[in-house]
Amino acid sequence: MAKNIMGAILVTGGAGFIGSWTVELLVEKGYSVVVLDNLVNGSLNNISRVLDKIVFVKGDILDKNLLDKVFREYSIESVIHLAALTSVEESYREPTKYFRVNVEGTLYLLEESRRNNVERFVYASSAAVYGDPQYIPIDEKHPIDPINFYGASKAAGELLVNTYWRNYGLSTISLRYFNVYGPRMEKGSYSGVIYKFIERAINNKPFIIYGDGLQTRDFIFVEDVARANIVALESRKNGVYNIGTGKSISIKELAYTIARLLGIREPKIIYREPRVGDIRHSCASIRKAVEELSWSPRVELDKGLSITIKYFSSFAG
Repeated sequence: MAKNIMGAILVTGGAGFIGSWTVELLVEKGYSVVVLDNLVNGSLNNISRVLDKIVFVKGDILDKNLLDKVFREYSIESVIHLAALTSVEESYREPTKYFRVNVEGTLYLLEESRRNNVERFVYASSAAVYGDPQYIPIDEKHPIDPINFYGASKAAGELLVNTYWRNYGLSTISLRYFNVYGPRMEKGSYSGVIYKFIERAINNKPFIIYGDGLQTRDFIFVEDVARANIVALESRKNGVYNIGTGKSISIKELAYTIARLLGIREPKIIYREPRVGDIRHSCASIRKAVEELSWSPRVELDKGLSITIKYFSSFAG
């Protein structure tokens, strides 16, 4: 039986990286959970520990007939919408595909939620909506100015979510994730630098850094993000909230930190040309989430990296 919100919680993309952690936490807290995932990027292995405690539906958020069936058959009363395409590089090559999935798919879910009187809609957005920051740390009042199609698609999704709240009274909230990392992260995710560094270090290969390595990022452990999703679900706040740590680290320092945790004294680093569209610095202001949602990150970077290294090391060899 669900806590606070009766009925089933639909988690789109629930077999993916952030989704699987969120689903496990929902089950732990006693919620009834329905996962909708097309398994393109997700995997049943990610939710194997709770598969017998949830309903899993293989399908796509662009399938309107399937969405209608899922909402009616399982009496969906709240939605955590995590299903999305997230590769910045791929979004350059296939902008139409990104807008279909990330914007049109979100619209279909919002419309289905409106028609079925859903109580709460949590939307996974991204710090990519900010583009190149005008100031650091970035708060929620920072102008929205995405510099890639992925960020633009997430910003468009936010606008839809907010418009459904204002026009139909659908209780919505958008969470702007910064760089999420941890076990089960996809190889090509926007926080993929951590995966790539760990993989190369485990295999005794040099780190590859694009640019001078002095660019900074705000890395947040996936378990903290999953908690933020649950807090957002249980809250009645509307609008947008940053989900990060409020701390940043340079990519070069990140490489040395991972090397240290793996016992590598002098890591070898290969520097390559900066990638087009790569922002210089990023760091979240999380004051709004702390004050209004009573959420704050708990996992420090060293601890989170150690957990992640242990996870990926178990597949090495």
